[in-house]
Amino acid sequence: MRLKNWALLLALGLLLTVLAACGGSDTDESAESADGDTEEATEGERVLNFINGDTIPTMDPSMATDQYGFQFIGETMEGLYRLDKNAQPVEGIAVDHKVSEDGLTWTFNLREDAKWSNGDPVTAHDFVYAWRRAVDPATGSEYGPYMMGGVIKNATAVNTGEVPVEELGVTAKDDYTLVVELENPTPYFETLTTFGTFMPLNEAFVEAQGDEFATSTETLLFNGPFTLENWTSTANEWDLVKNENYWDAETVQVDRINHVVVKDPTTSVRLYEEGTVDRADISSDLVDQYSTHEDYQVRPQTAVFYLKMNQTRNEALANENIRKAISMAFDKEALVNEILNNGSIVANGLIPSDFVNMPESGEDFREVSGDLVTYDKEKALEYWEKGLEELGTDTIELEYLGGDTETAKVMDEYIANQLTSNLPGLKINLKNVPFEQRLDLDTAMDYDIQNAGWGPDFLDPYTFLSLWITDGGNNKMGYSNEEYDALLKEAQTTLALDNAARYENFLEAEKILLEDAAIAPIYQKAYAQLISPKIEGVFMNPFGHEYEYKWARIAE
Repeated sequence: MRLKNWALLLALGLLLTVLAACGGSDTDESAESADGDTEEATEGERVLNFINGDTIPTMDPSMATDQYGFQFIGETMEGLYRLDKNAQPVEGIAVDHKVSEDGLTWTFNLREDAKWSNGDPVTAHDFVYAWRRAVDPATGSEYGPYMMGGVIKNATAVNTGEVPVEELGVTAKDDYTLVVELENPTPYFETLTTFGTFMPLNEAFVEAQGDEFATSTETLLFNGPFTLENWTSTANEWDLVKNENYWDAETVQVDRINHVVVKDPTTSVRLYEEGTVDRADISSDLVDQYSTHEDYQVRPQTAVFYLKMNQTRNEALANENIRKAISMAFDKEALVNEILNNGSIVANGLIPSDFVNMPESGEDFREVSGDLVTYDKEKALEYWEKGLEELGTDTIELEYLGGDTETAKVMDEYIANQLTSNLPGLKINLKNVPFEQRLDLDTAMDYDIQNAGWGPDFLDPYTFLSLWITDGGNNKMGYSNEEYDALLKEAQTTLALDNAARYENFLEAEKILLEDAAIAPIYQKAYAQLISPKIEGVFMNPFGHEYEYKWARIAE
């Protein structure tokens, strides 16, 4: 997911360093909110109580870019398909689909019993309107062009104003038949349809709300398992309530899920121990205390963190040997074991473990690709000395851009100390800034080194590897390799219908990326949590909205 989506977790004190979002930590405000009155369950009502790390910035599927927005869009909305516990698409608004022999035309047959929360039927026209709105330049969506560009026919041309929005490759053959034309065959397109940006919208309702659309419960319609109640864009408490109009309402076994904003991990754990909430994230400083607790769990994730090295701002980082030295000069094992201390694992490549498997052998992509860059102090020093000689200097000064939360500072200080200790003549100036400023500096490429990360948007290696295409919208560090670009282009075009060949290209592209030392992988994240044993049927998606509650149950 884009950088915005994970920085919200920094405010939780989970020691994540820049996958992105909005807002820092405010312990006093969090504690006050959490200690406020919570809605009591009526007799016989099945209720769960959860913490959210911050407010929900927007519930507009076209405008959401953050993890919290997509989480609650995913619970209150439904697209053509929905991910099950095995991350496989299962029936949503679509009951089935057909794909043309060339892979370019997808025809979806929609169910006729799906309704919006106001009683209107959900139709193919709702998808046409929503997808057009997401790429219409007048909307100003970030994720519409990003998710649909190069996938839906004419999406990029529409977004750049070259063709009218009506030429987007999506049409309603009739009320319950949706036809989608693709730019290129896209093997992972079915999983894309589960993502928040691809949710349908009721045109009449959205247009009637105008600029107020998706700013409060009253300006939203829902077609998913739950409705969102008592919510505004500044609310610190809100509820997910079972949607009786949902086509599969009988599957939904939880009546209400209360949410309260808590930004301080110590407060979260206290509320859990008091029985006020049913799940709490544990920051690294509390892991040792709670790791033997009977409710303690480690939940692996598919987000990967790395150092971005800007090759355009500081000539030293344009030197491949200097970048290689940096990528090998810090002890990642000590970082995950002693600083993160939450189940996160060392990353020695870009594609995460337990994310995708090789199409023919079924082996984990990460295992096949192997360790591409590891901590090696001696080899780092060799590259460093060679790079200094090539640059004609014995000293290098770099600015390290990091977050301003206490937990982010600890990690960044550790990495900076490792680099300066293992690479003689290196001076690092830490620049810790608020998140929004950090986003601006990244966009402007006004940094030397930055601790960053990415969570996948769909179930395919391309969601990670496409970040570093020359002049790509997420590159923002001046990396360019013609062979790398060609491998990815081939994977998305001429090899699009040969998934085994695509994955071979991805293996080679990842190898090139790390041989070039474009980035320095750090770790693959995990959550340490306390989870009530009464919670059943809740699972975490490898991409898209993080938690799935449709199949949640409360143990008797």
